[in-house]
Amino acid sequence: MLSAALAVFAVLSVVLAVIDHRHHRLPHALVLPGLALALTLLTSAALAAGQAERIAGVWGGAASAFLLCLALRSARPAAFGGGDVTLAALAGAHLGWFGSDAVASGLAAGFVCGGAAGLGALLAAGRRAEFAFGPPLLLGTWWALLRALV
Repeated sequence: MLSAALAVFAVLSVVLAVIDHRHHRLPHALVLPGLALALTLLTSAALAAGQAERIAGVWGGAASAFLLCLALRSARPAAFGGGDVTLAALAGAHLGWFGSDAVASGLAAGFVCGGAAGLGALLAAGRRAEFAFGPPLLLGTWWALLRALV
């Protein structure tokens, strides 16, 4: 079941990255059902594998990523969208399967990638530059997931 959760997340990651890159929006109509499905699949996978302790990691990863990004959104609403907050919860759920270190490294990598993307946008378009944070967040998440899987 873990492979099913990761496969769904992979497809959803591509779809969301393309939408966010093109439109600077992460539709809750896709992210929230994706989060619900991820929590269901990952919880079921933990129970099926006899690893109930992973459930706390999954839910805790989603909650901690959500709360961190919600705090950032509260501090700078124009710089961080609501879709980014819910996407962080989706990413955190998957990272949480592998523990708090994976959550921390995945989010940190996403923020590093986001910083690089932001710097590139600033250099290209000046102070009024905008960029989508979803793709860098997903890149950092997948880096940490692949690192944990290998």
